Amino acid sequence: MEATAKLKTKKKVSKSEQILQVIIVLFLLTFSAMCLLPFLNILGSSFATSAEISTRPFILIPKTFTLDAYRYILSTPTIFRSVGVSIVITVLGTFVSMTVTSFMAYALSRKYLHGRRFFNFLVVFTMLFSGGMIPGFLLVKQLGLIDSIWSLILPGTVSAYNMIIMRNFFQGIPDSLEESAKMDGCSNLGVFFRIVLPLSLPSIATISLFYAVAYWNSYSGAILYINTPDKWPIQLLLRQIVIVSSGMNADASAVDVVPPAQSIKMAVIMISTLPMLIVYPFVQKYFVKGAMVGSVKG
Repeated sequence: MEATAKLKTKKKVSKSEQILQVIIVLFLLTFSAMCLLPFLNILGSSFATSAEISTRPFILIPKTFTLDAYRYILSTPTIFRSVGVSIVITVLGTFVSMTVTSFMAYALSRKYLHGRRFFNFLVVFTMLFSGGMIPGFLLVKQLGLIDSIWSLILPGTVSAYNMIIMRNFFQGIPDSLEESAKMDGCSNLGVFFRIVLPLSLPSIATISLFYAVAYWNSYSGAILYINTPDKWPIQLLLRQIVIVSSGMNADASAVDVVPPAQSIKMAVIMISTLPMLIVYPFVQKYFVKGAMVGSVKG
């Protein structure tokens, strides 16, 4: 009886709505293919031979698989050290950034904070204007951070965009929860750690992913601040490998020894992208909710 009642109350879909749904599905499939095909081309080209790359402009499945590009990249003795440096920078940088950003966002989300509008204006101001490369380098040099991994972490500790998303998410938490906790004897820190953070897992996961991707992909800071090759992150080392391989391919005597530069570039993209592809599925369920709620509320 219940099943019959549900069938009777089920809304009938008109033919125009069905056509619209088909159009939407086709559009989404087309858009997904546009995003996926370039990635598959990069993956296929990284396993392709030199002859195939020179004759086929677009490769999804190579006719002949070869691991020469990956062997050449992984044969670099410092590759694993650079991976370790990047992991340390990403993990440590994400932790520091999330700590500072969450404290700052929580403070600026409280309506009783004196000067709240002024501090929020300063945050937005940094999104429009920045000191630039040379002042940033001089500041890092004066702080004594040249050739230190902290030079790759501290200058980008807080992202104004990420802080605003998290602040808006905190503003969506009812004030009654904070008032109830304070009536039970909680301090501001107690409210933050026991009430706010447990309710903000979607926002925390989303912003953590933003920071982790930024730290992992960053190489411009390493070019400016790092002088010792042993402290190069993986992105800078892979950039150097591409430059060296391109130069060696330009030499006719080295063509038979070094894989084609295009294949190496594709393999470099895959190696640098793989860690984030592994991490993303674990935070995907929080990603959309955290980004949308944090960007709409407030």
